[in-house]
Amino acid sequence: MNENNLLLRVEGLKMHFPIMRGVIRHQVGAVRAVDGISFDIHSGETFGLVGESGCGKSTTGRVILQLYRPTAGKVSFDGIDLTTLKGEALRVMRPRMQMIFQDPYASLNPRMTVGQIVGEPLDVHSDMPRPERKEWVHELLNLVGLNPRFEGRYPHEFSGGQRQRIGVARALALSPQFIVCDEPISALDVSVQAQVVNLLEDLQDKMGLTYLFIAHDLSMVRHISTRTAVMYLGKLMELAPRDELYENPLHPYSQALLSAVPVADPQVEATRKRVILQGDVPSPAAPPPGCVFHTRCPIAVERCRVDVPEWRKVRPDHYVACHLV
Repeated sequence: MNENNLLLRVEGLKMHFPIMRGVIRHQVGAVRAVDGISFDIHSGETFGLVGESGCGKSTTGRVILQLYRPTAGKVSFDGIDLTTLKGEALRVMRPRMQMIFQDPYASLNPRMTVGQIVGEPLDVHSDMPRPERKEWVHELLNLVGLNPRFEGRYPHEFSGGQRQRIGVARALALSPQFIVCDEPISALDVSVQAQVVNLLEDLQDKMGLTYLFIAHDLSMVRHISTRTAVMYLGKLMELAPRDELYENPLHPYSQALLSAVPVADPQVEATRKRVILQGDVPSPAAPPPGCVFHTRCPIAVERCRVDVPEWRKVRPDHYVACHLV
């Protein structure tokens, strides 16, 4: 990919949450939610991040936006290392990066009207006059397919899909370049999911947005993403262009995930080989040595139990962390 349109670079990112015990609260361990991951996101693309629940996807999104301060690593946005910024310097960067949260029921303040919710980022980050601000809020509501006359209503008066549209409008209020979409469709009905994804794609075309799209629905990620990364227990297992990953996954974990996605053709579905993973996901507070996936991997060898696999390029723009690939 062209380095000139690089927007975001994540290098060796770690986020360890301390485990505290006892009366005097001393640290006895750490939950390794994100454990040394690296990837790039280019301007205008949709970078998909997939994996099981609890693998660290949402934490990755929050650390990139500095909602959590990372334990180690760098997050460079447009050449600026966000991890070194504090106070006003970080606040100045905030309008360029926004987030659409997972739960449309919990992420909207029930005591604020829709107009107040969508306009709140403008109160904090701009000095736009009130008449212009009201006009911009109306325009944003139109943009996400809601009637501007709804601006005086409260979140409880809307359905889940409509609430998520309000969340999208709020994220767009400051005209950001980059949006973290943290499982924006997982709490919605299937019929509504397609509408929200189509809305995100339309907005990307109109406004030149760049997305980090976090999800565990592999078929939806295939529909929307340009490149896709597969995450397991705080580490990246594989990263490749969308079609290459879905048609020719190299890592055993990617193969297992994709084998679980149903195919619409009954003849193909009947002859398809399923990869059934044994056991449970280990605790991120005590990840296994060597390759974190070796406890469930169907092809693991002794080396996998001892050595951490190197994150390496195996094909153009195709990376994998596996000794056996």
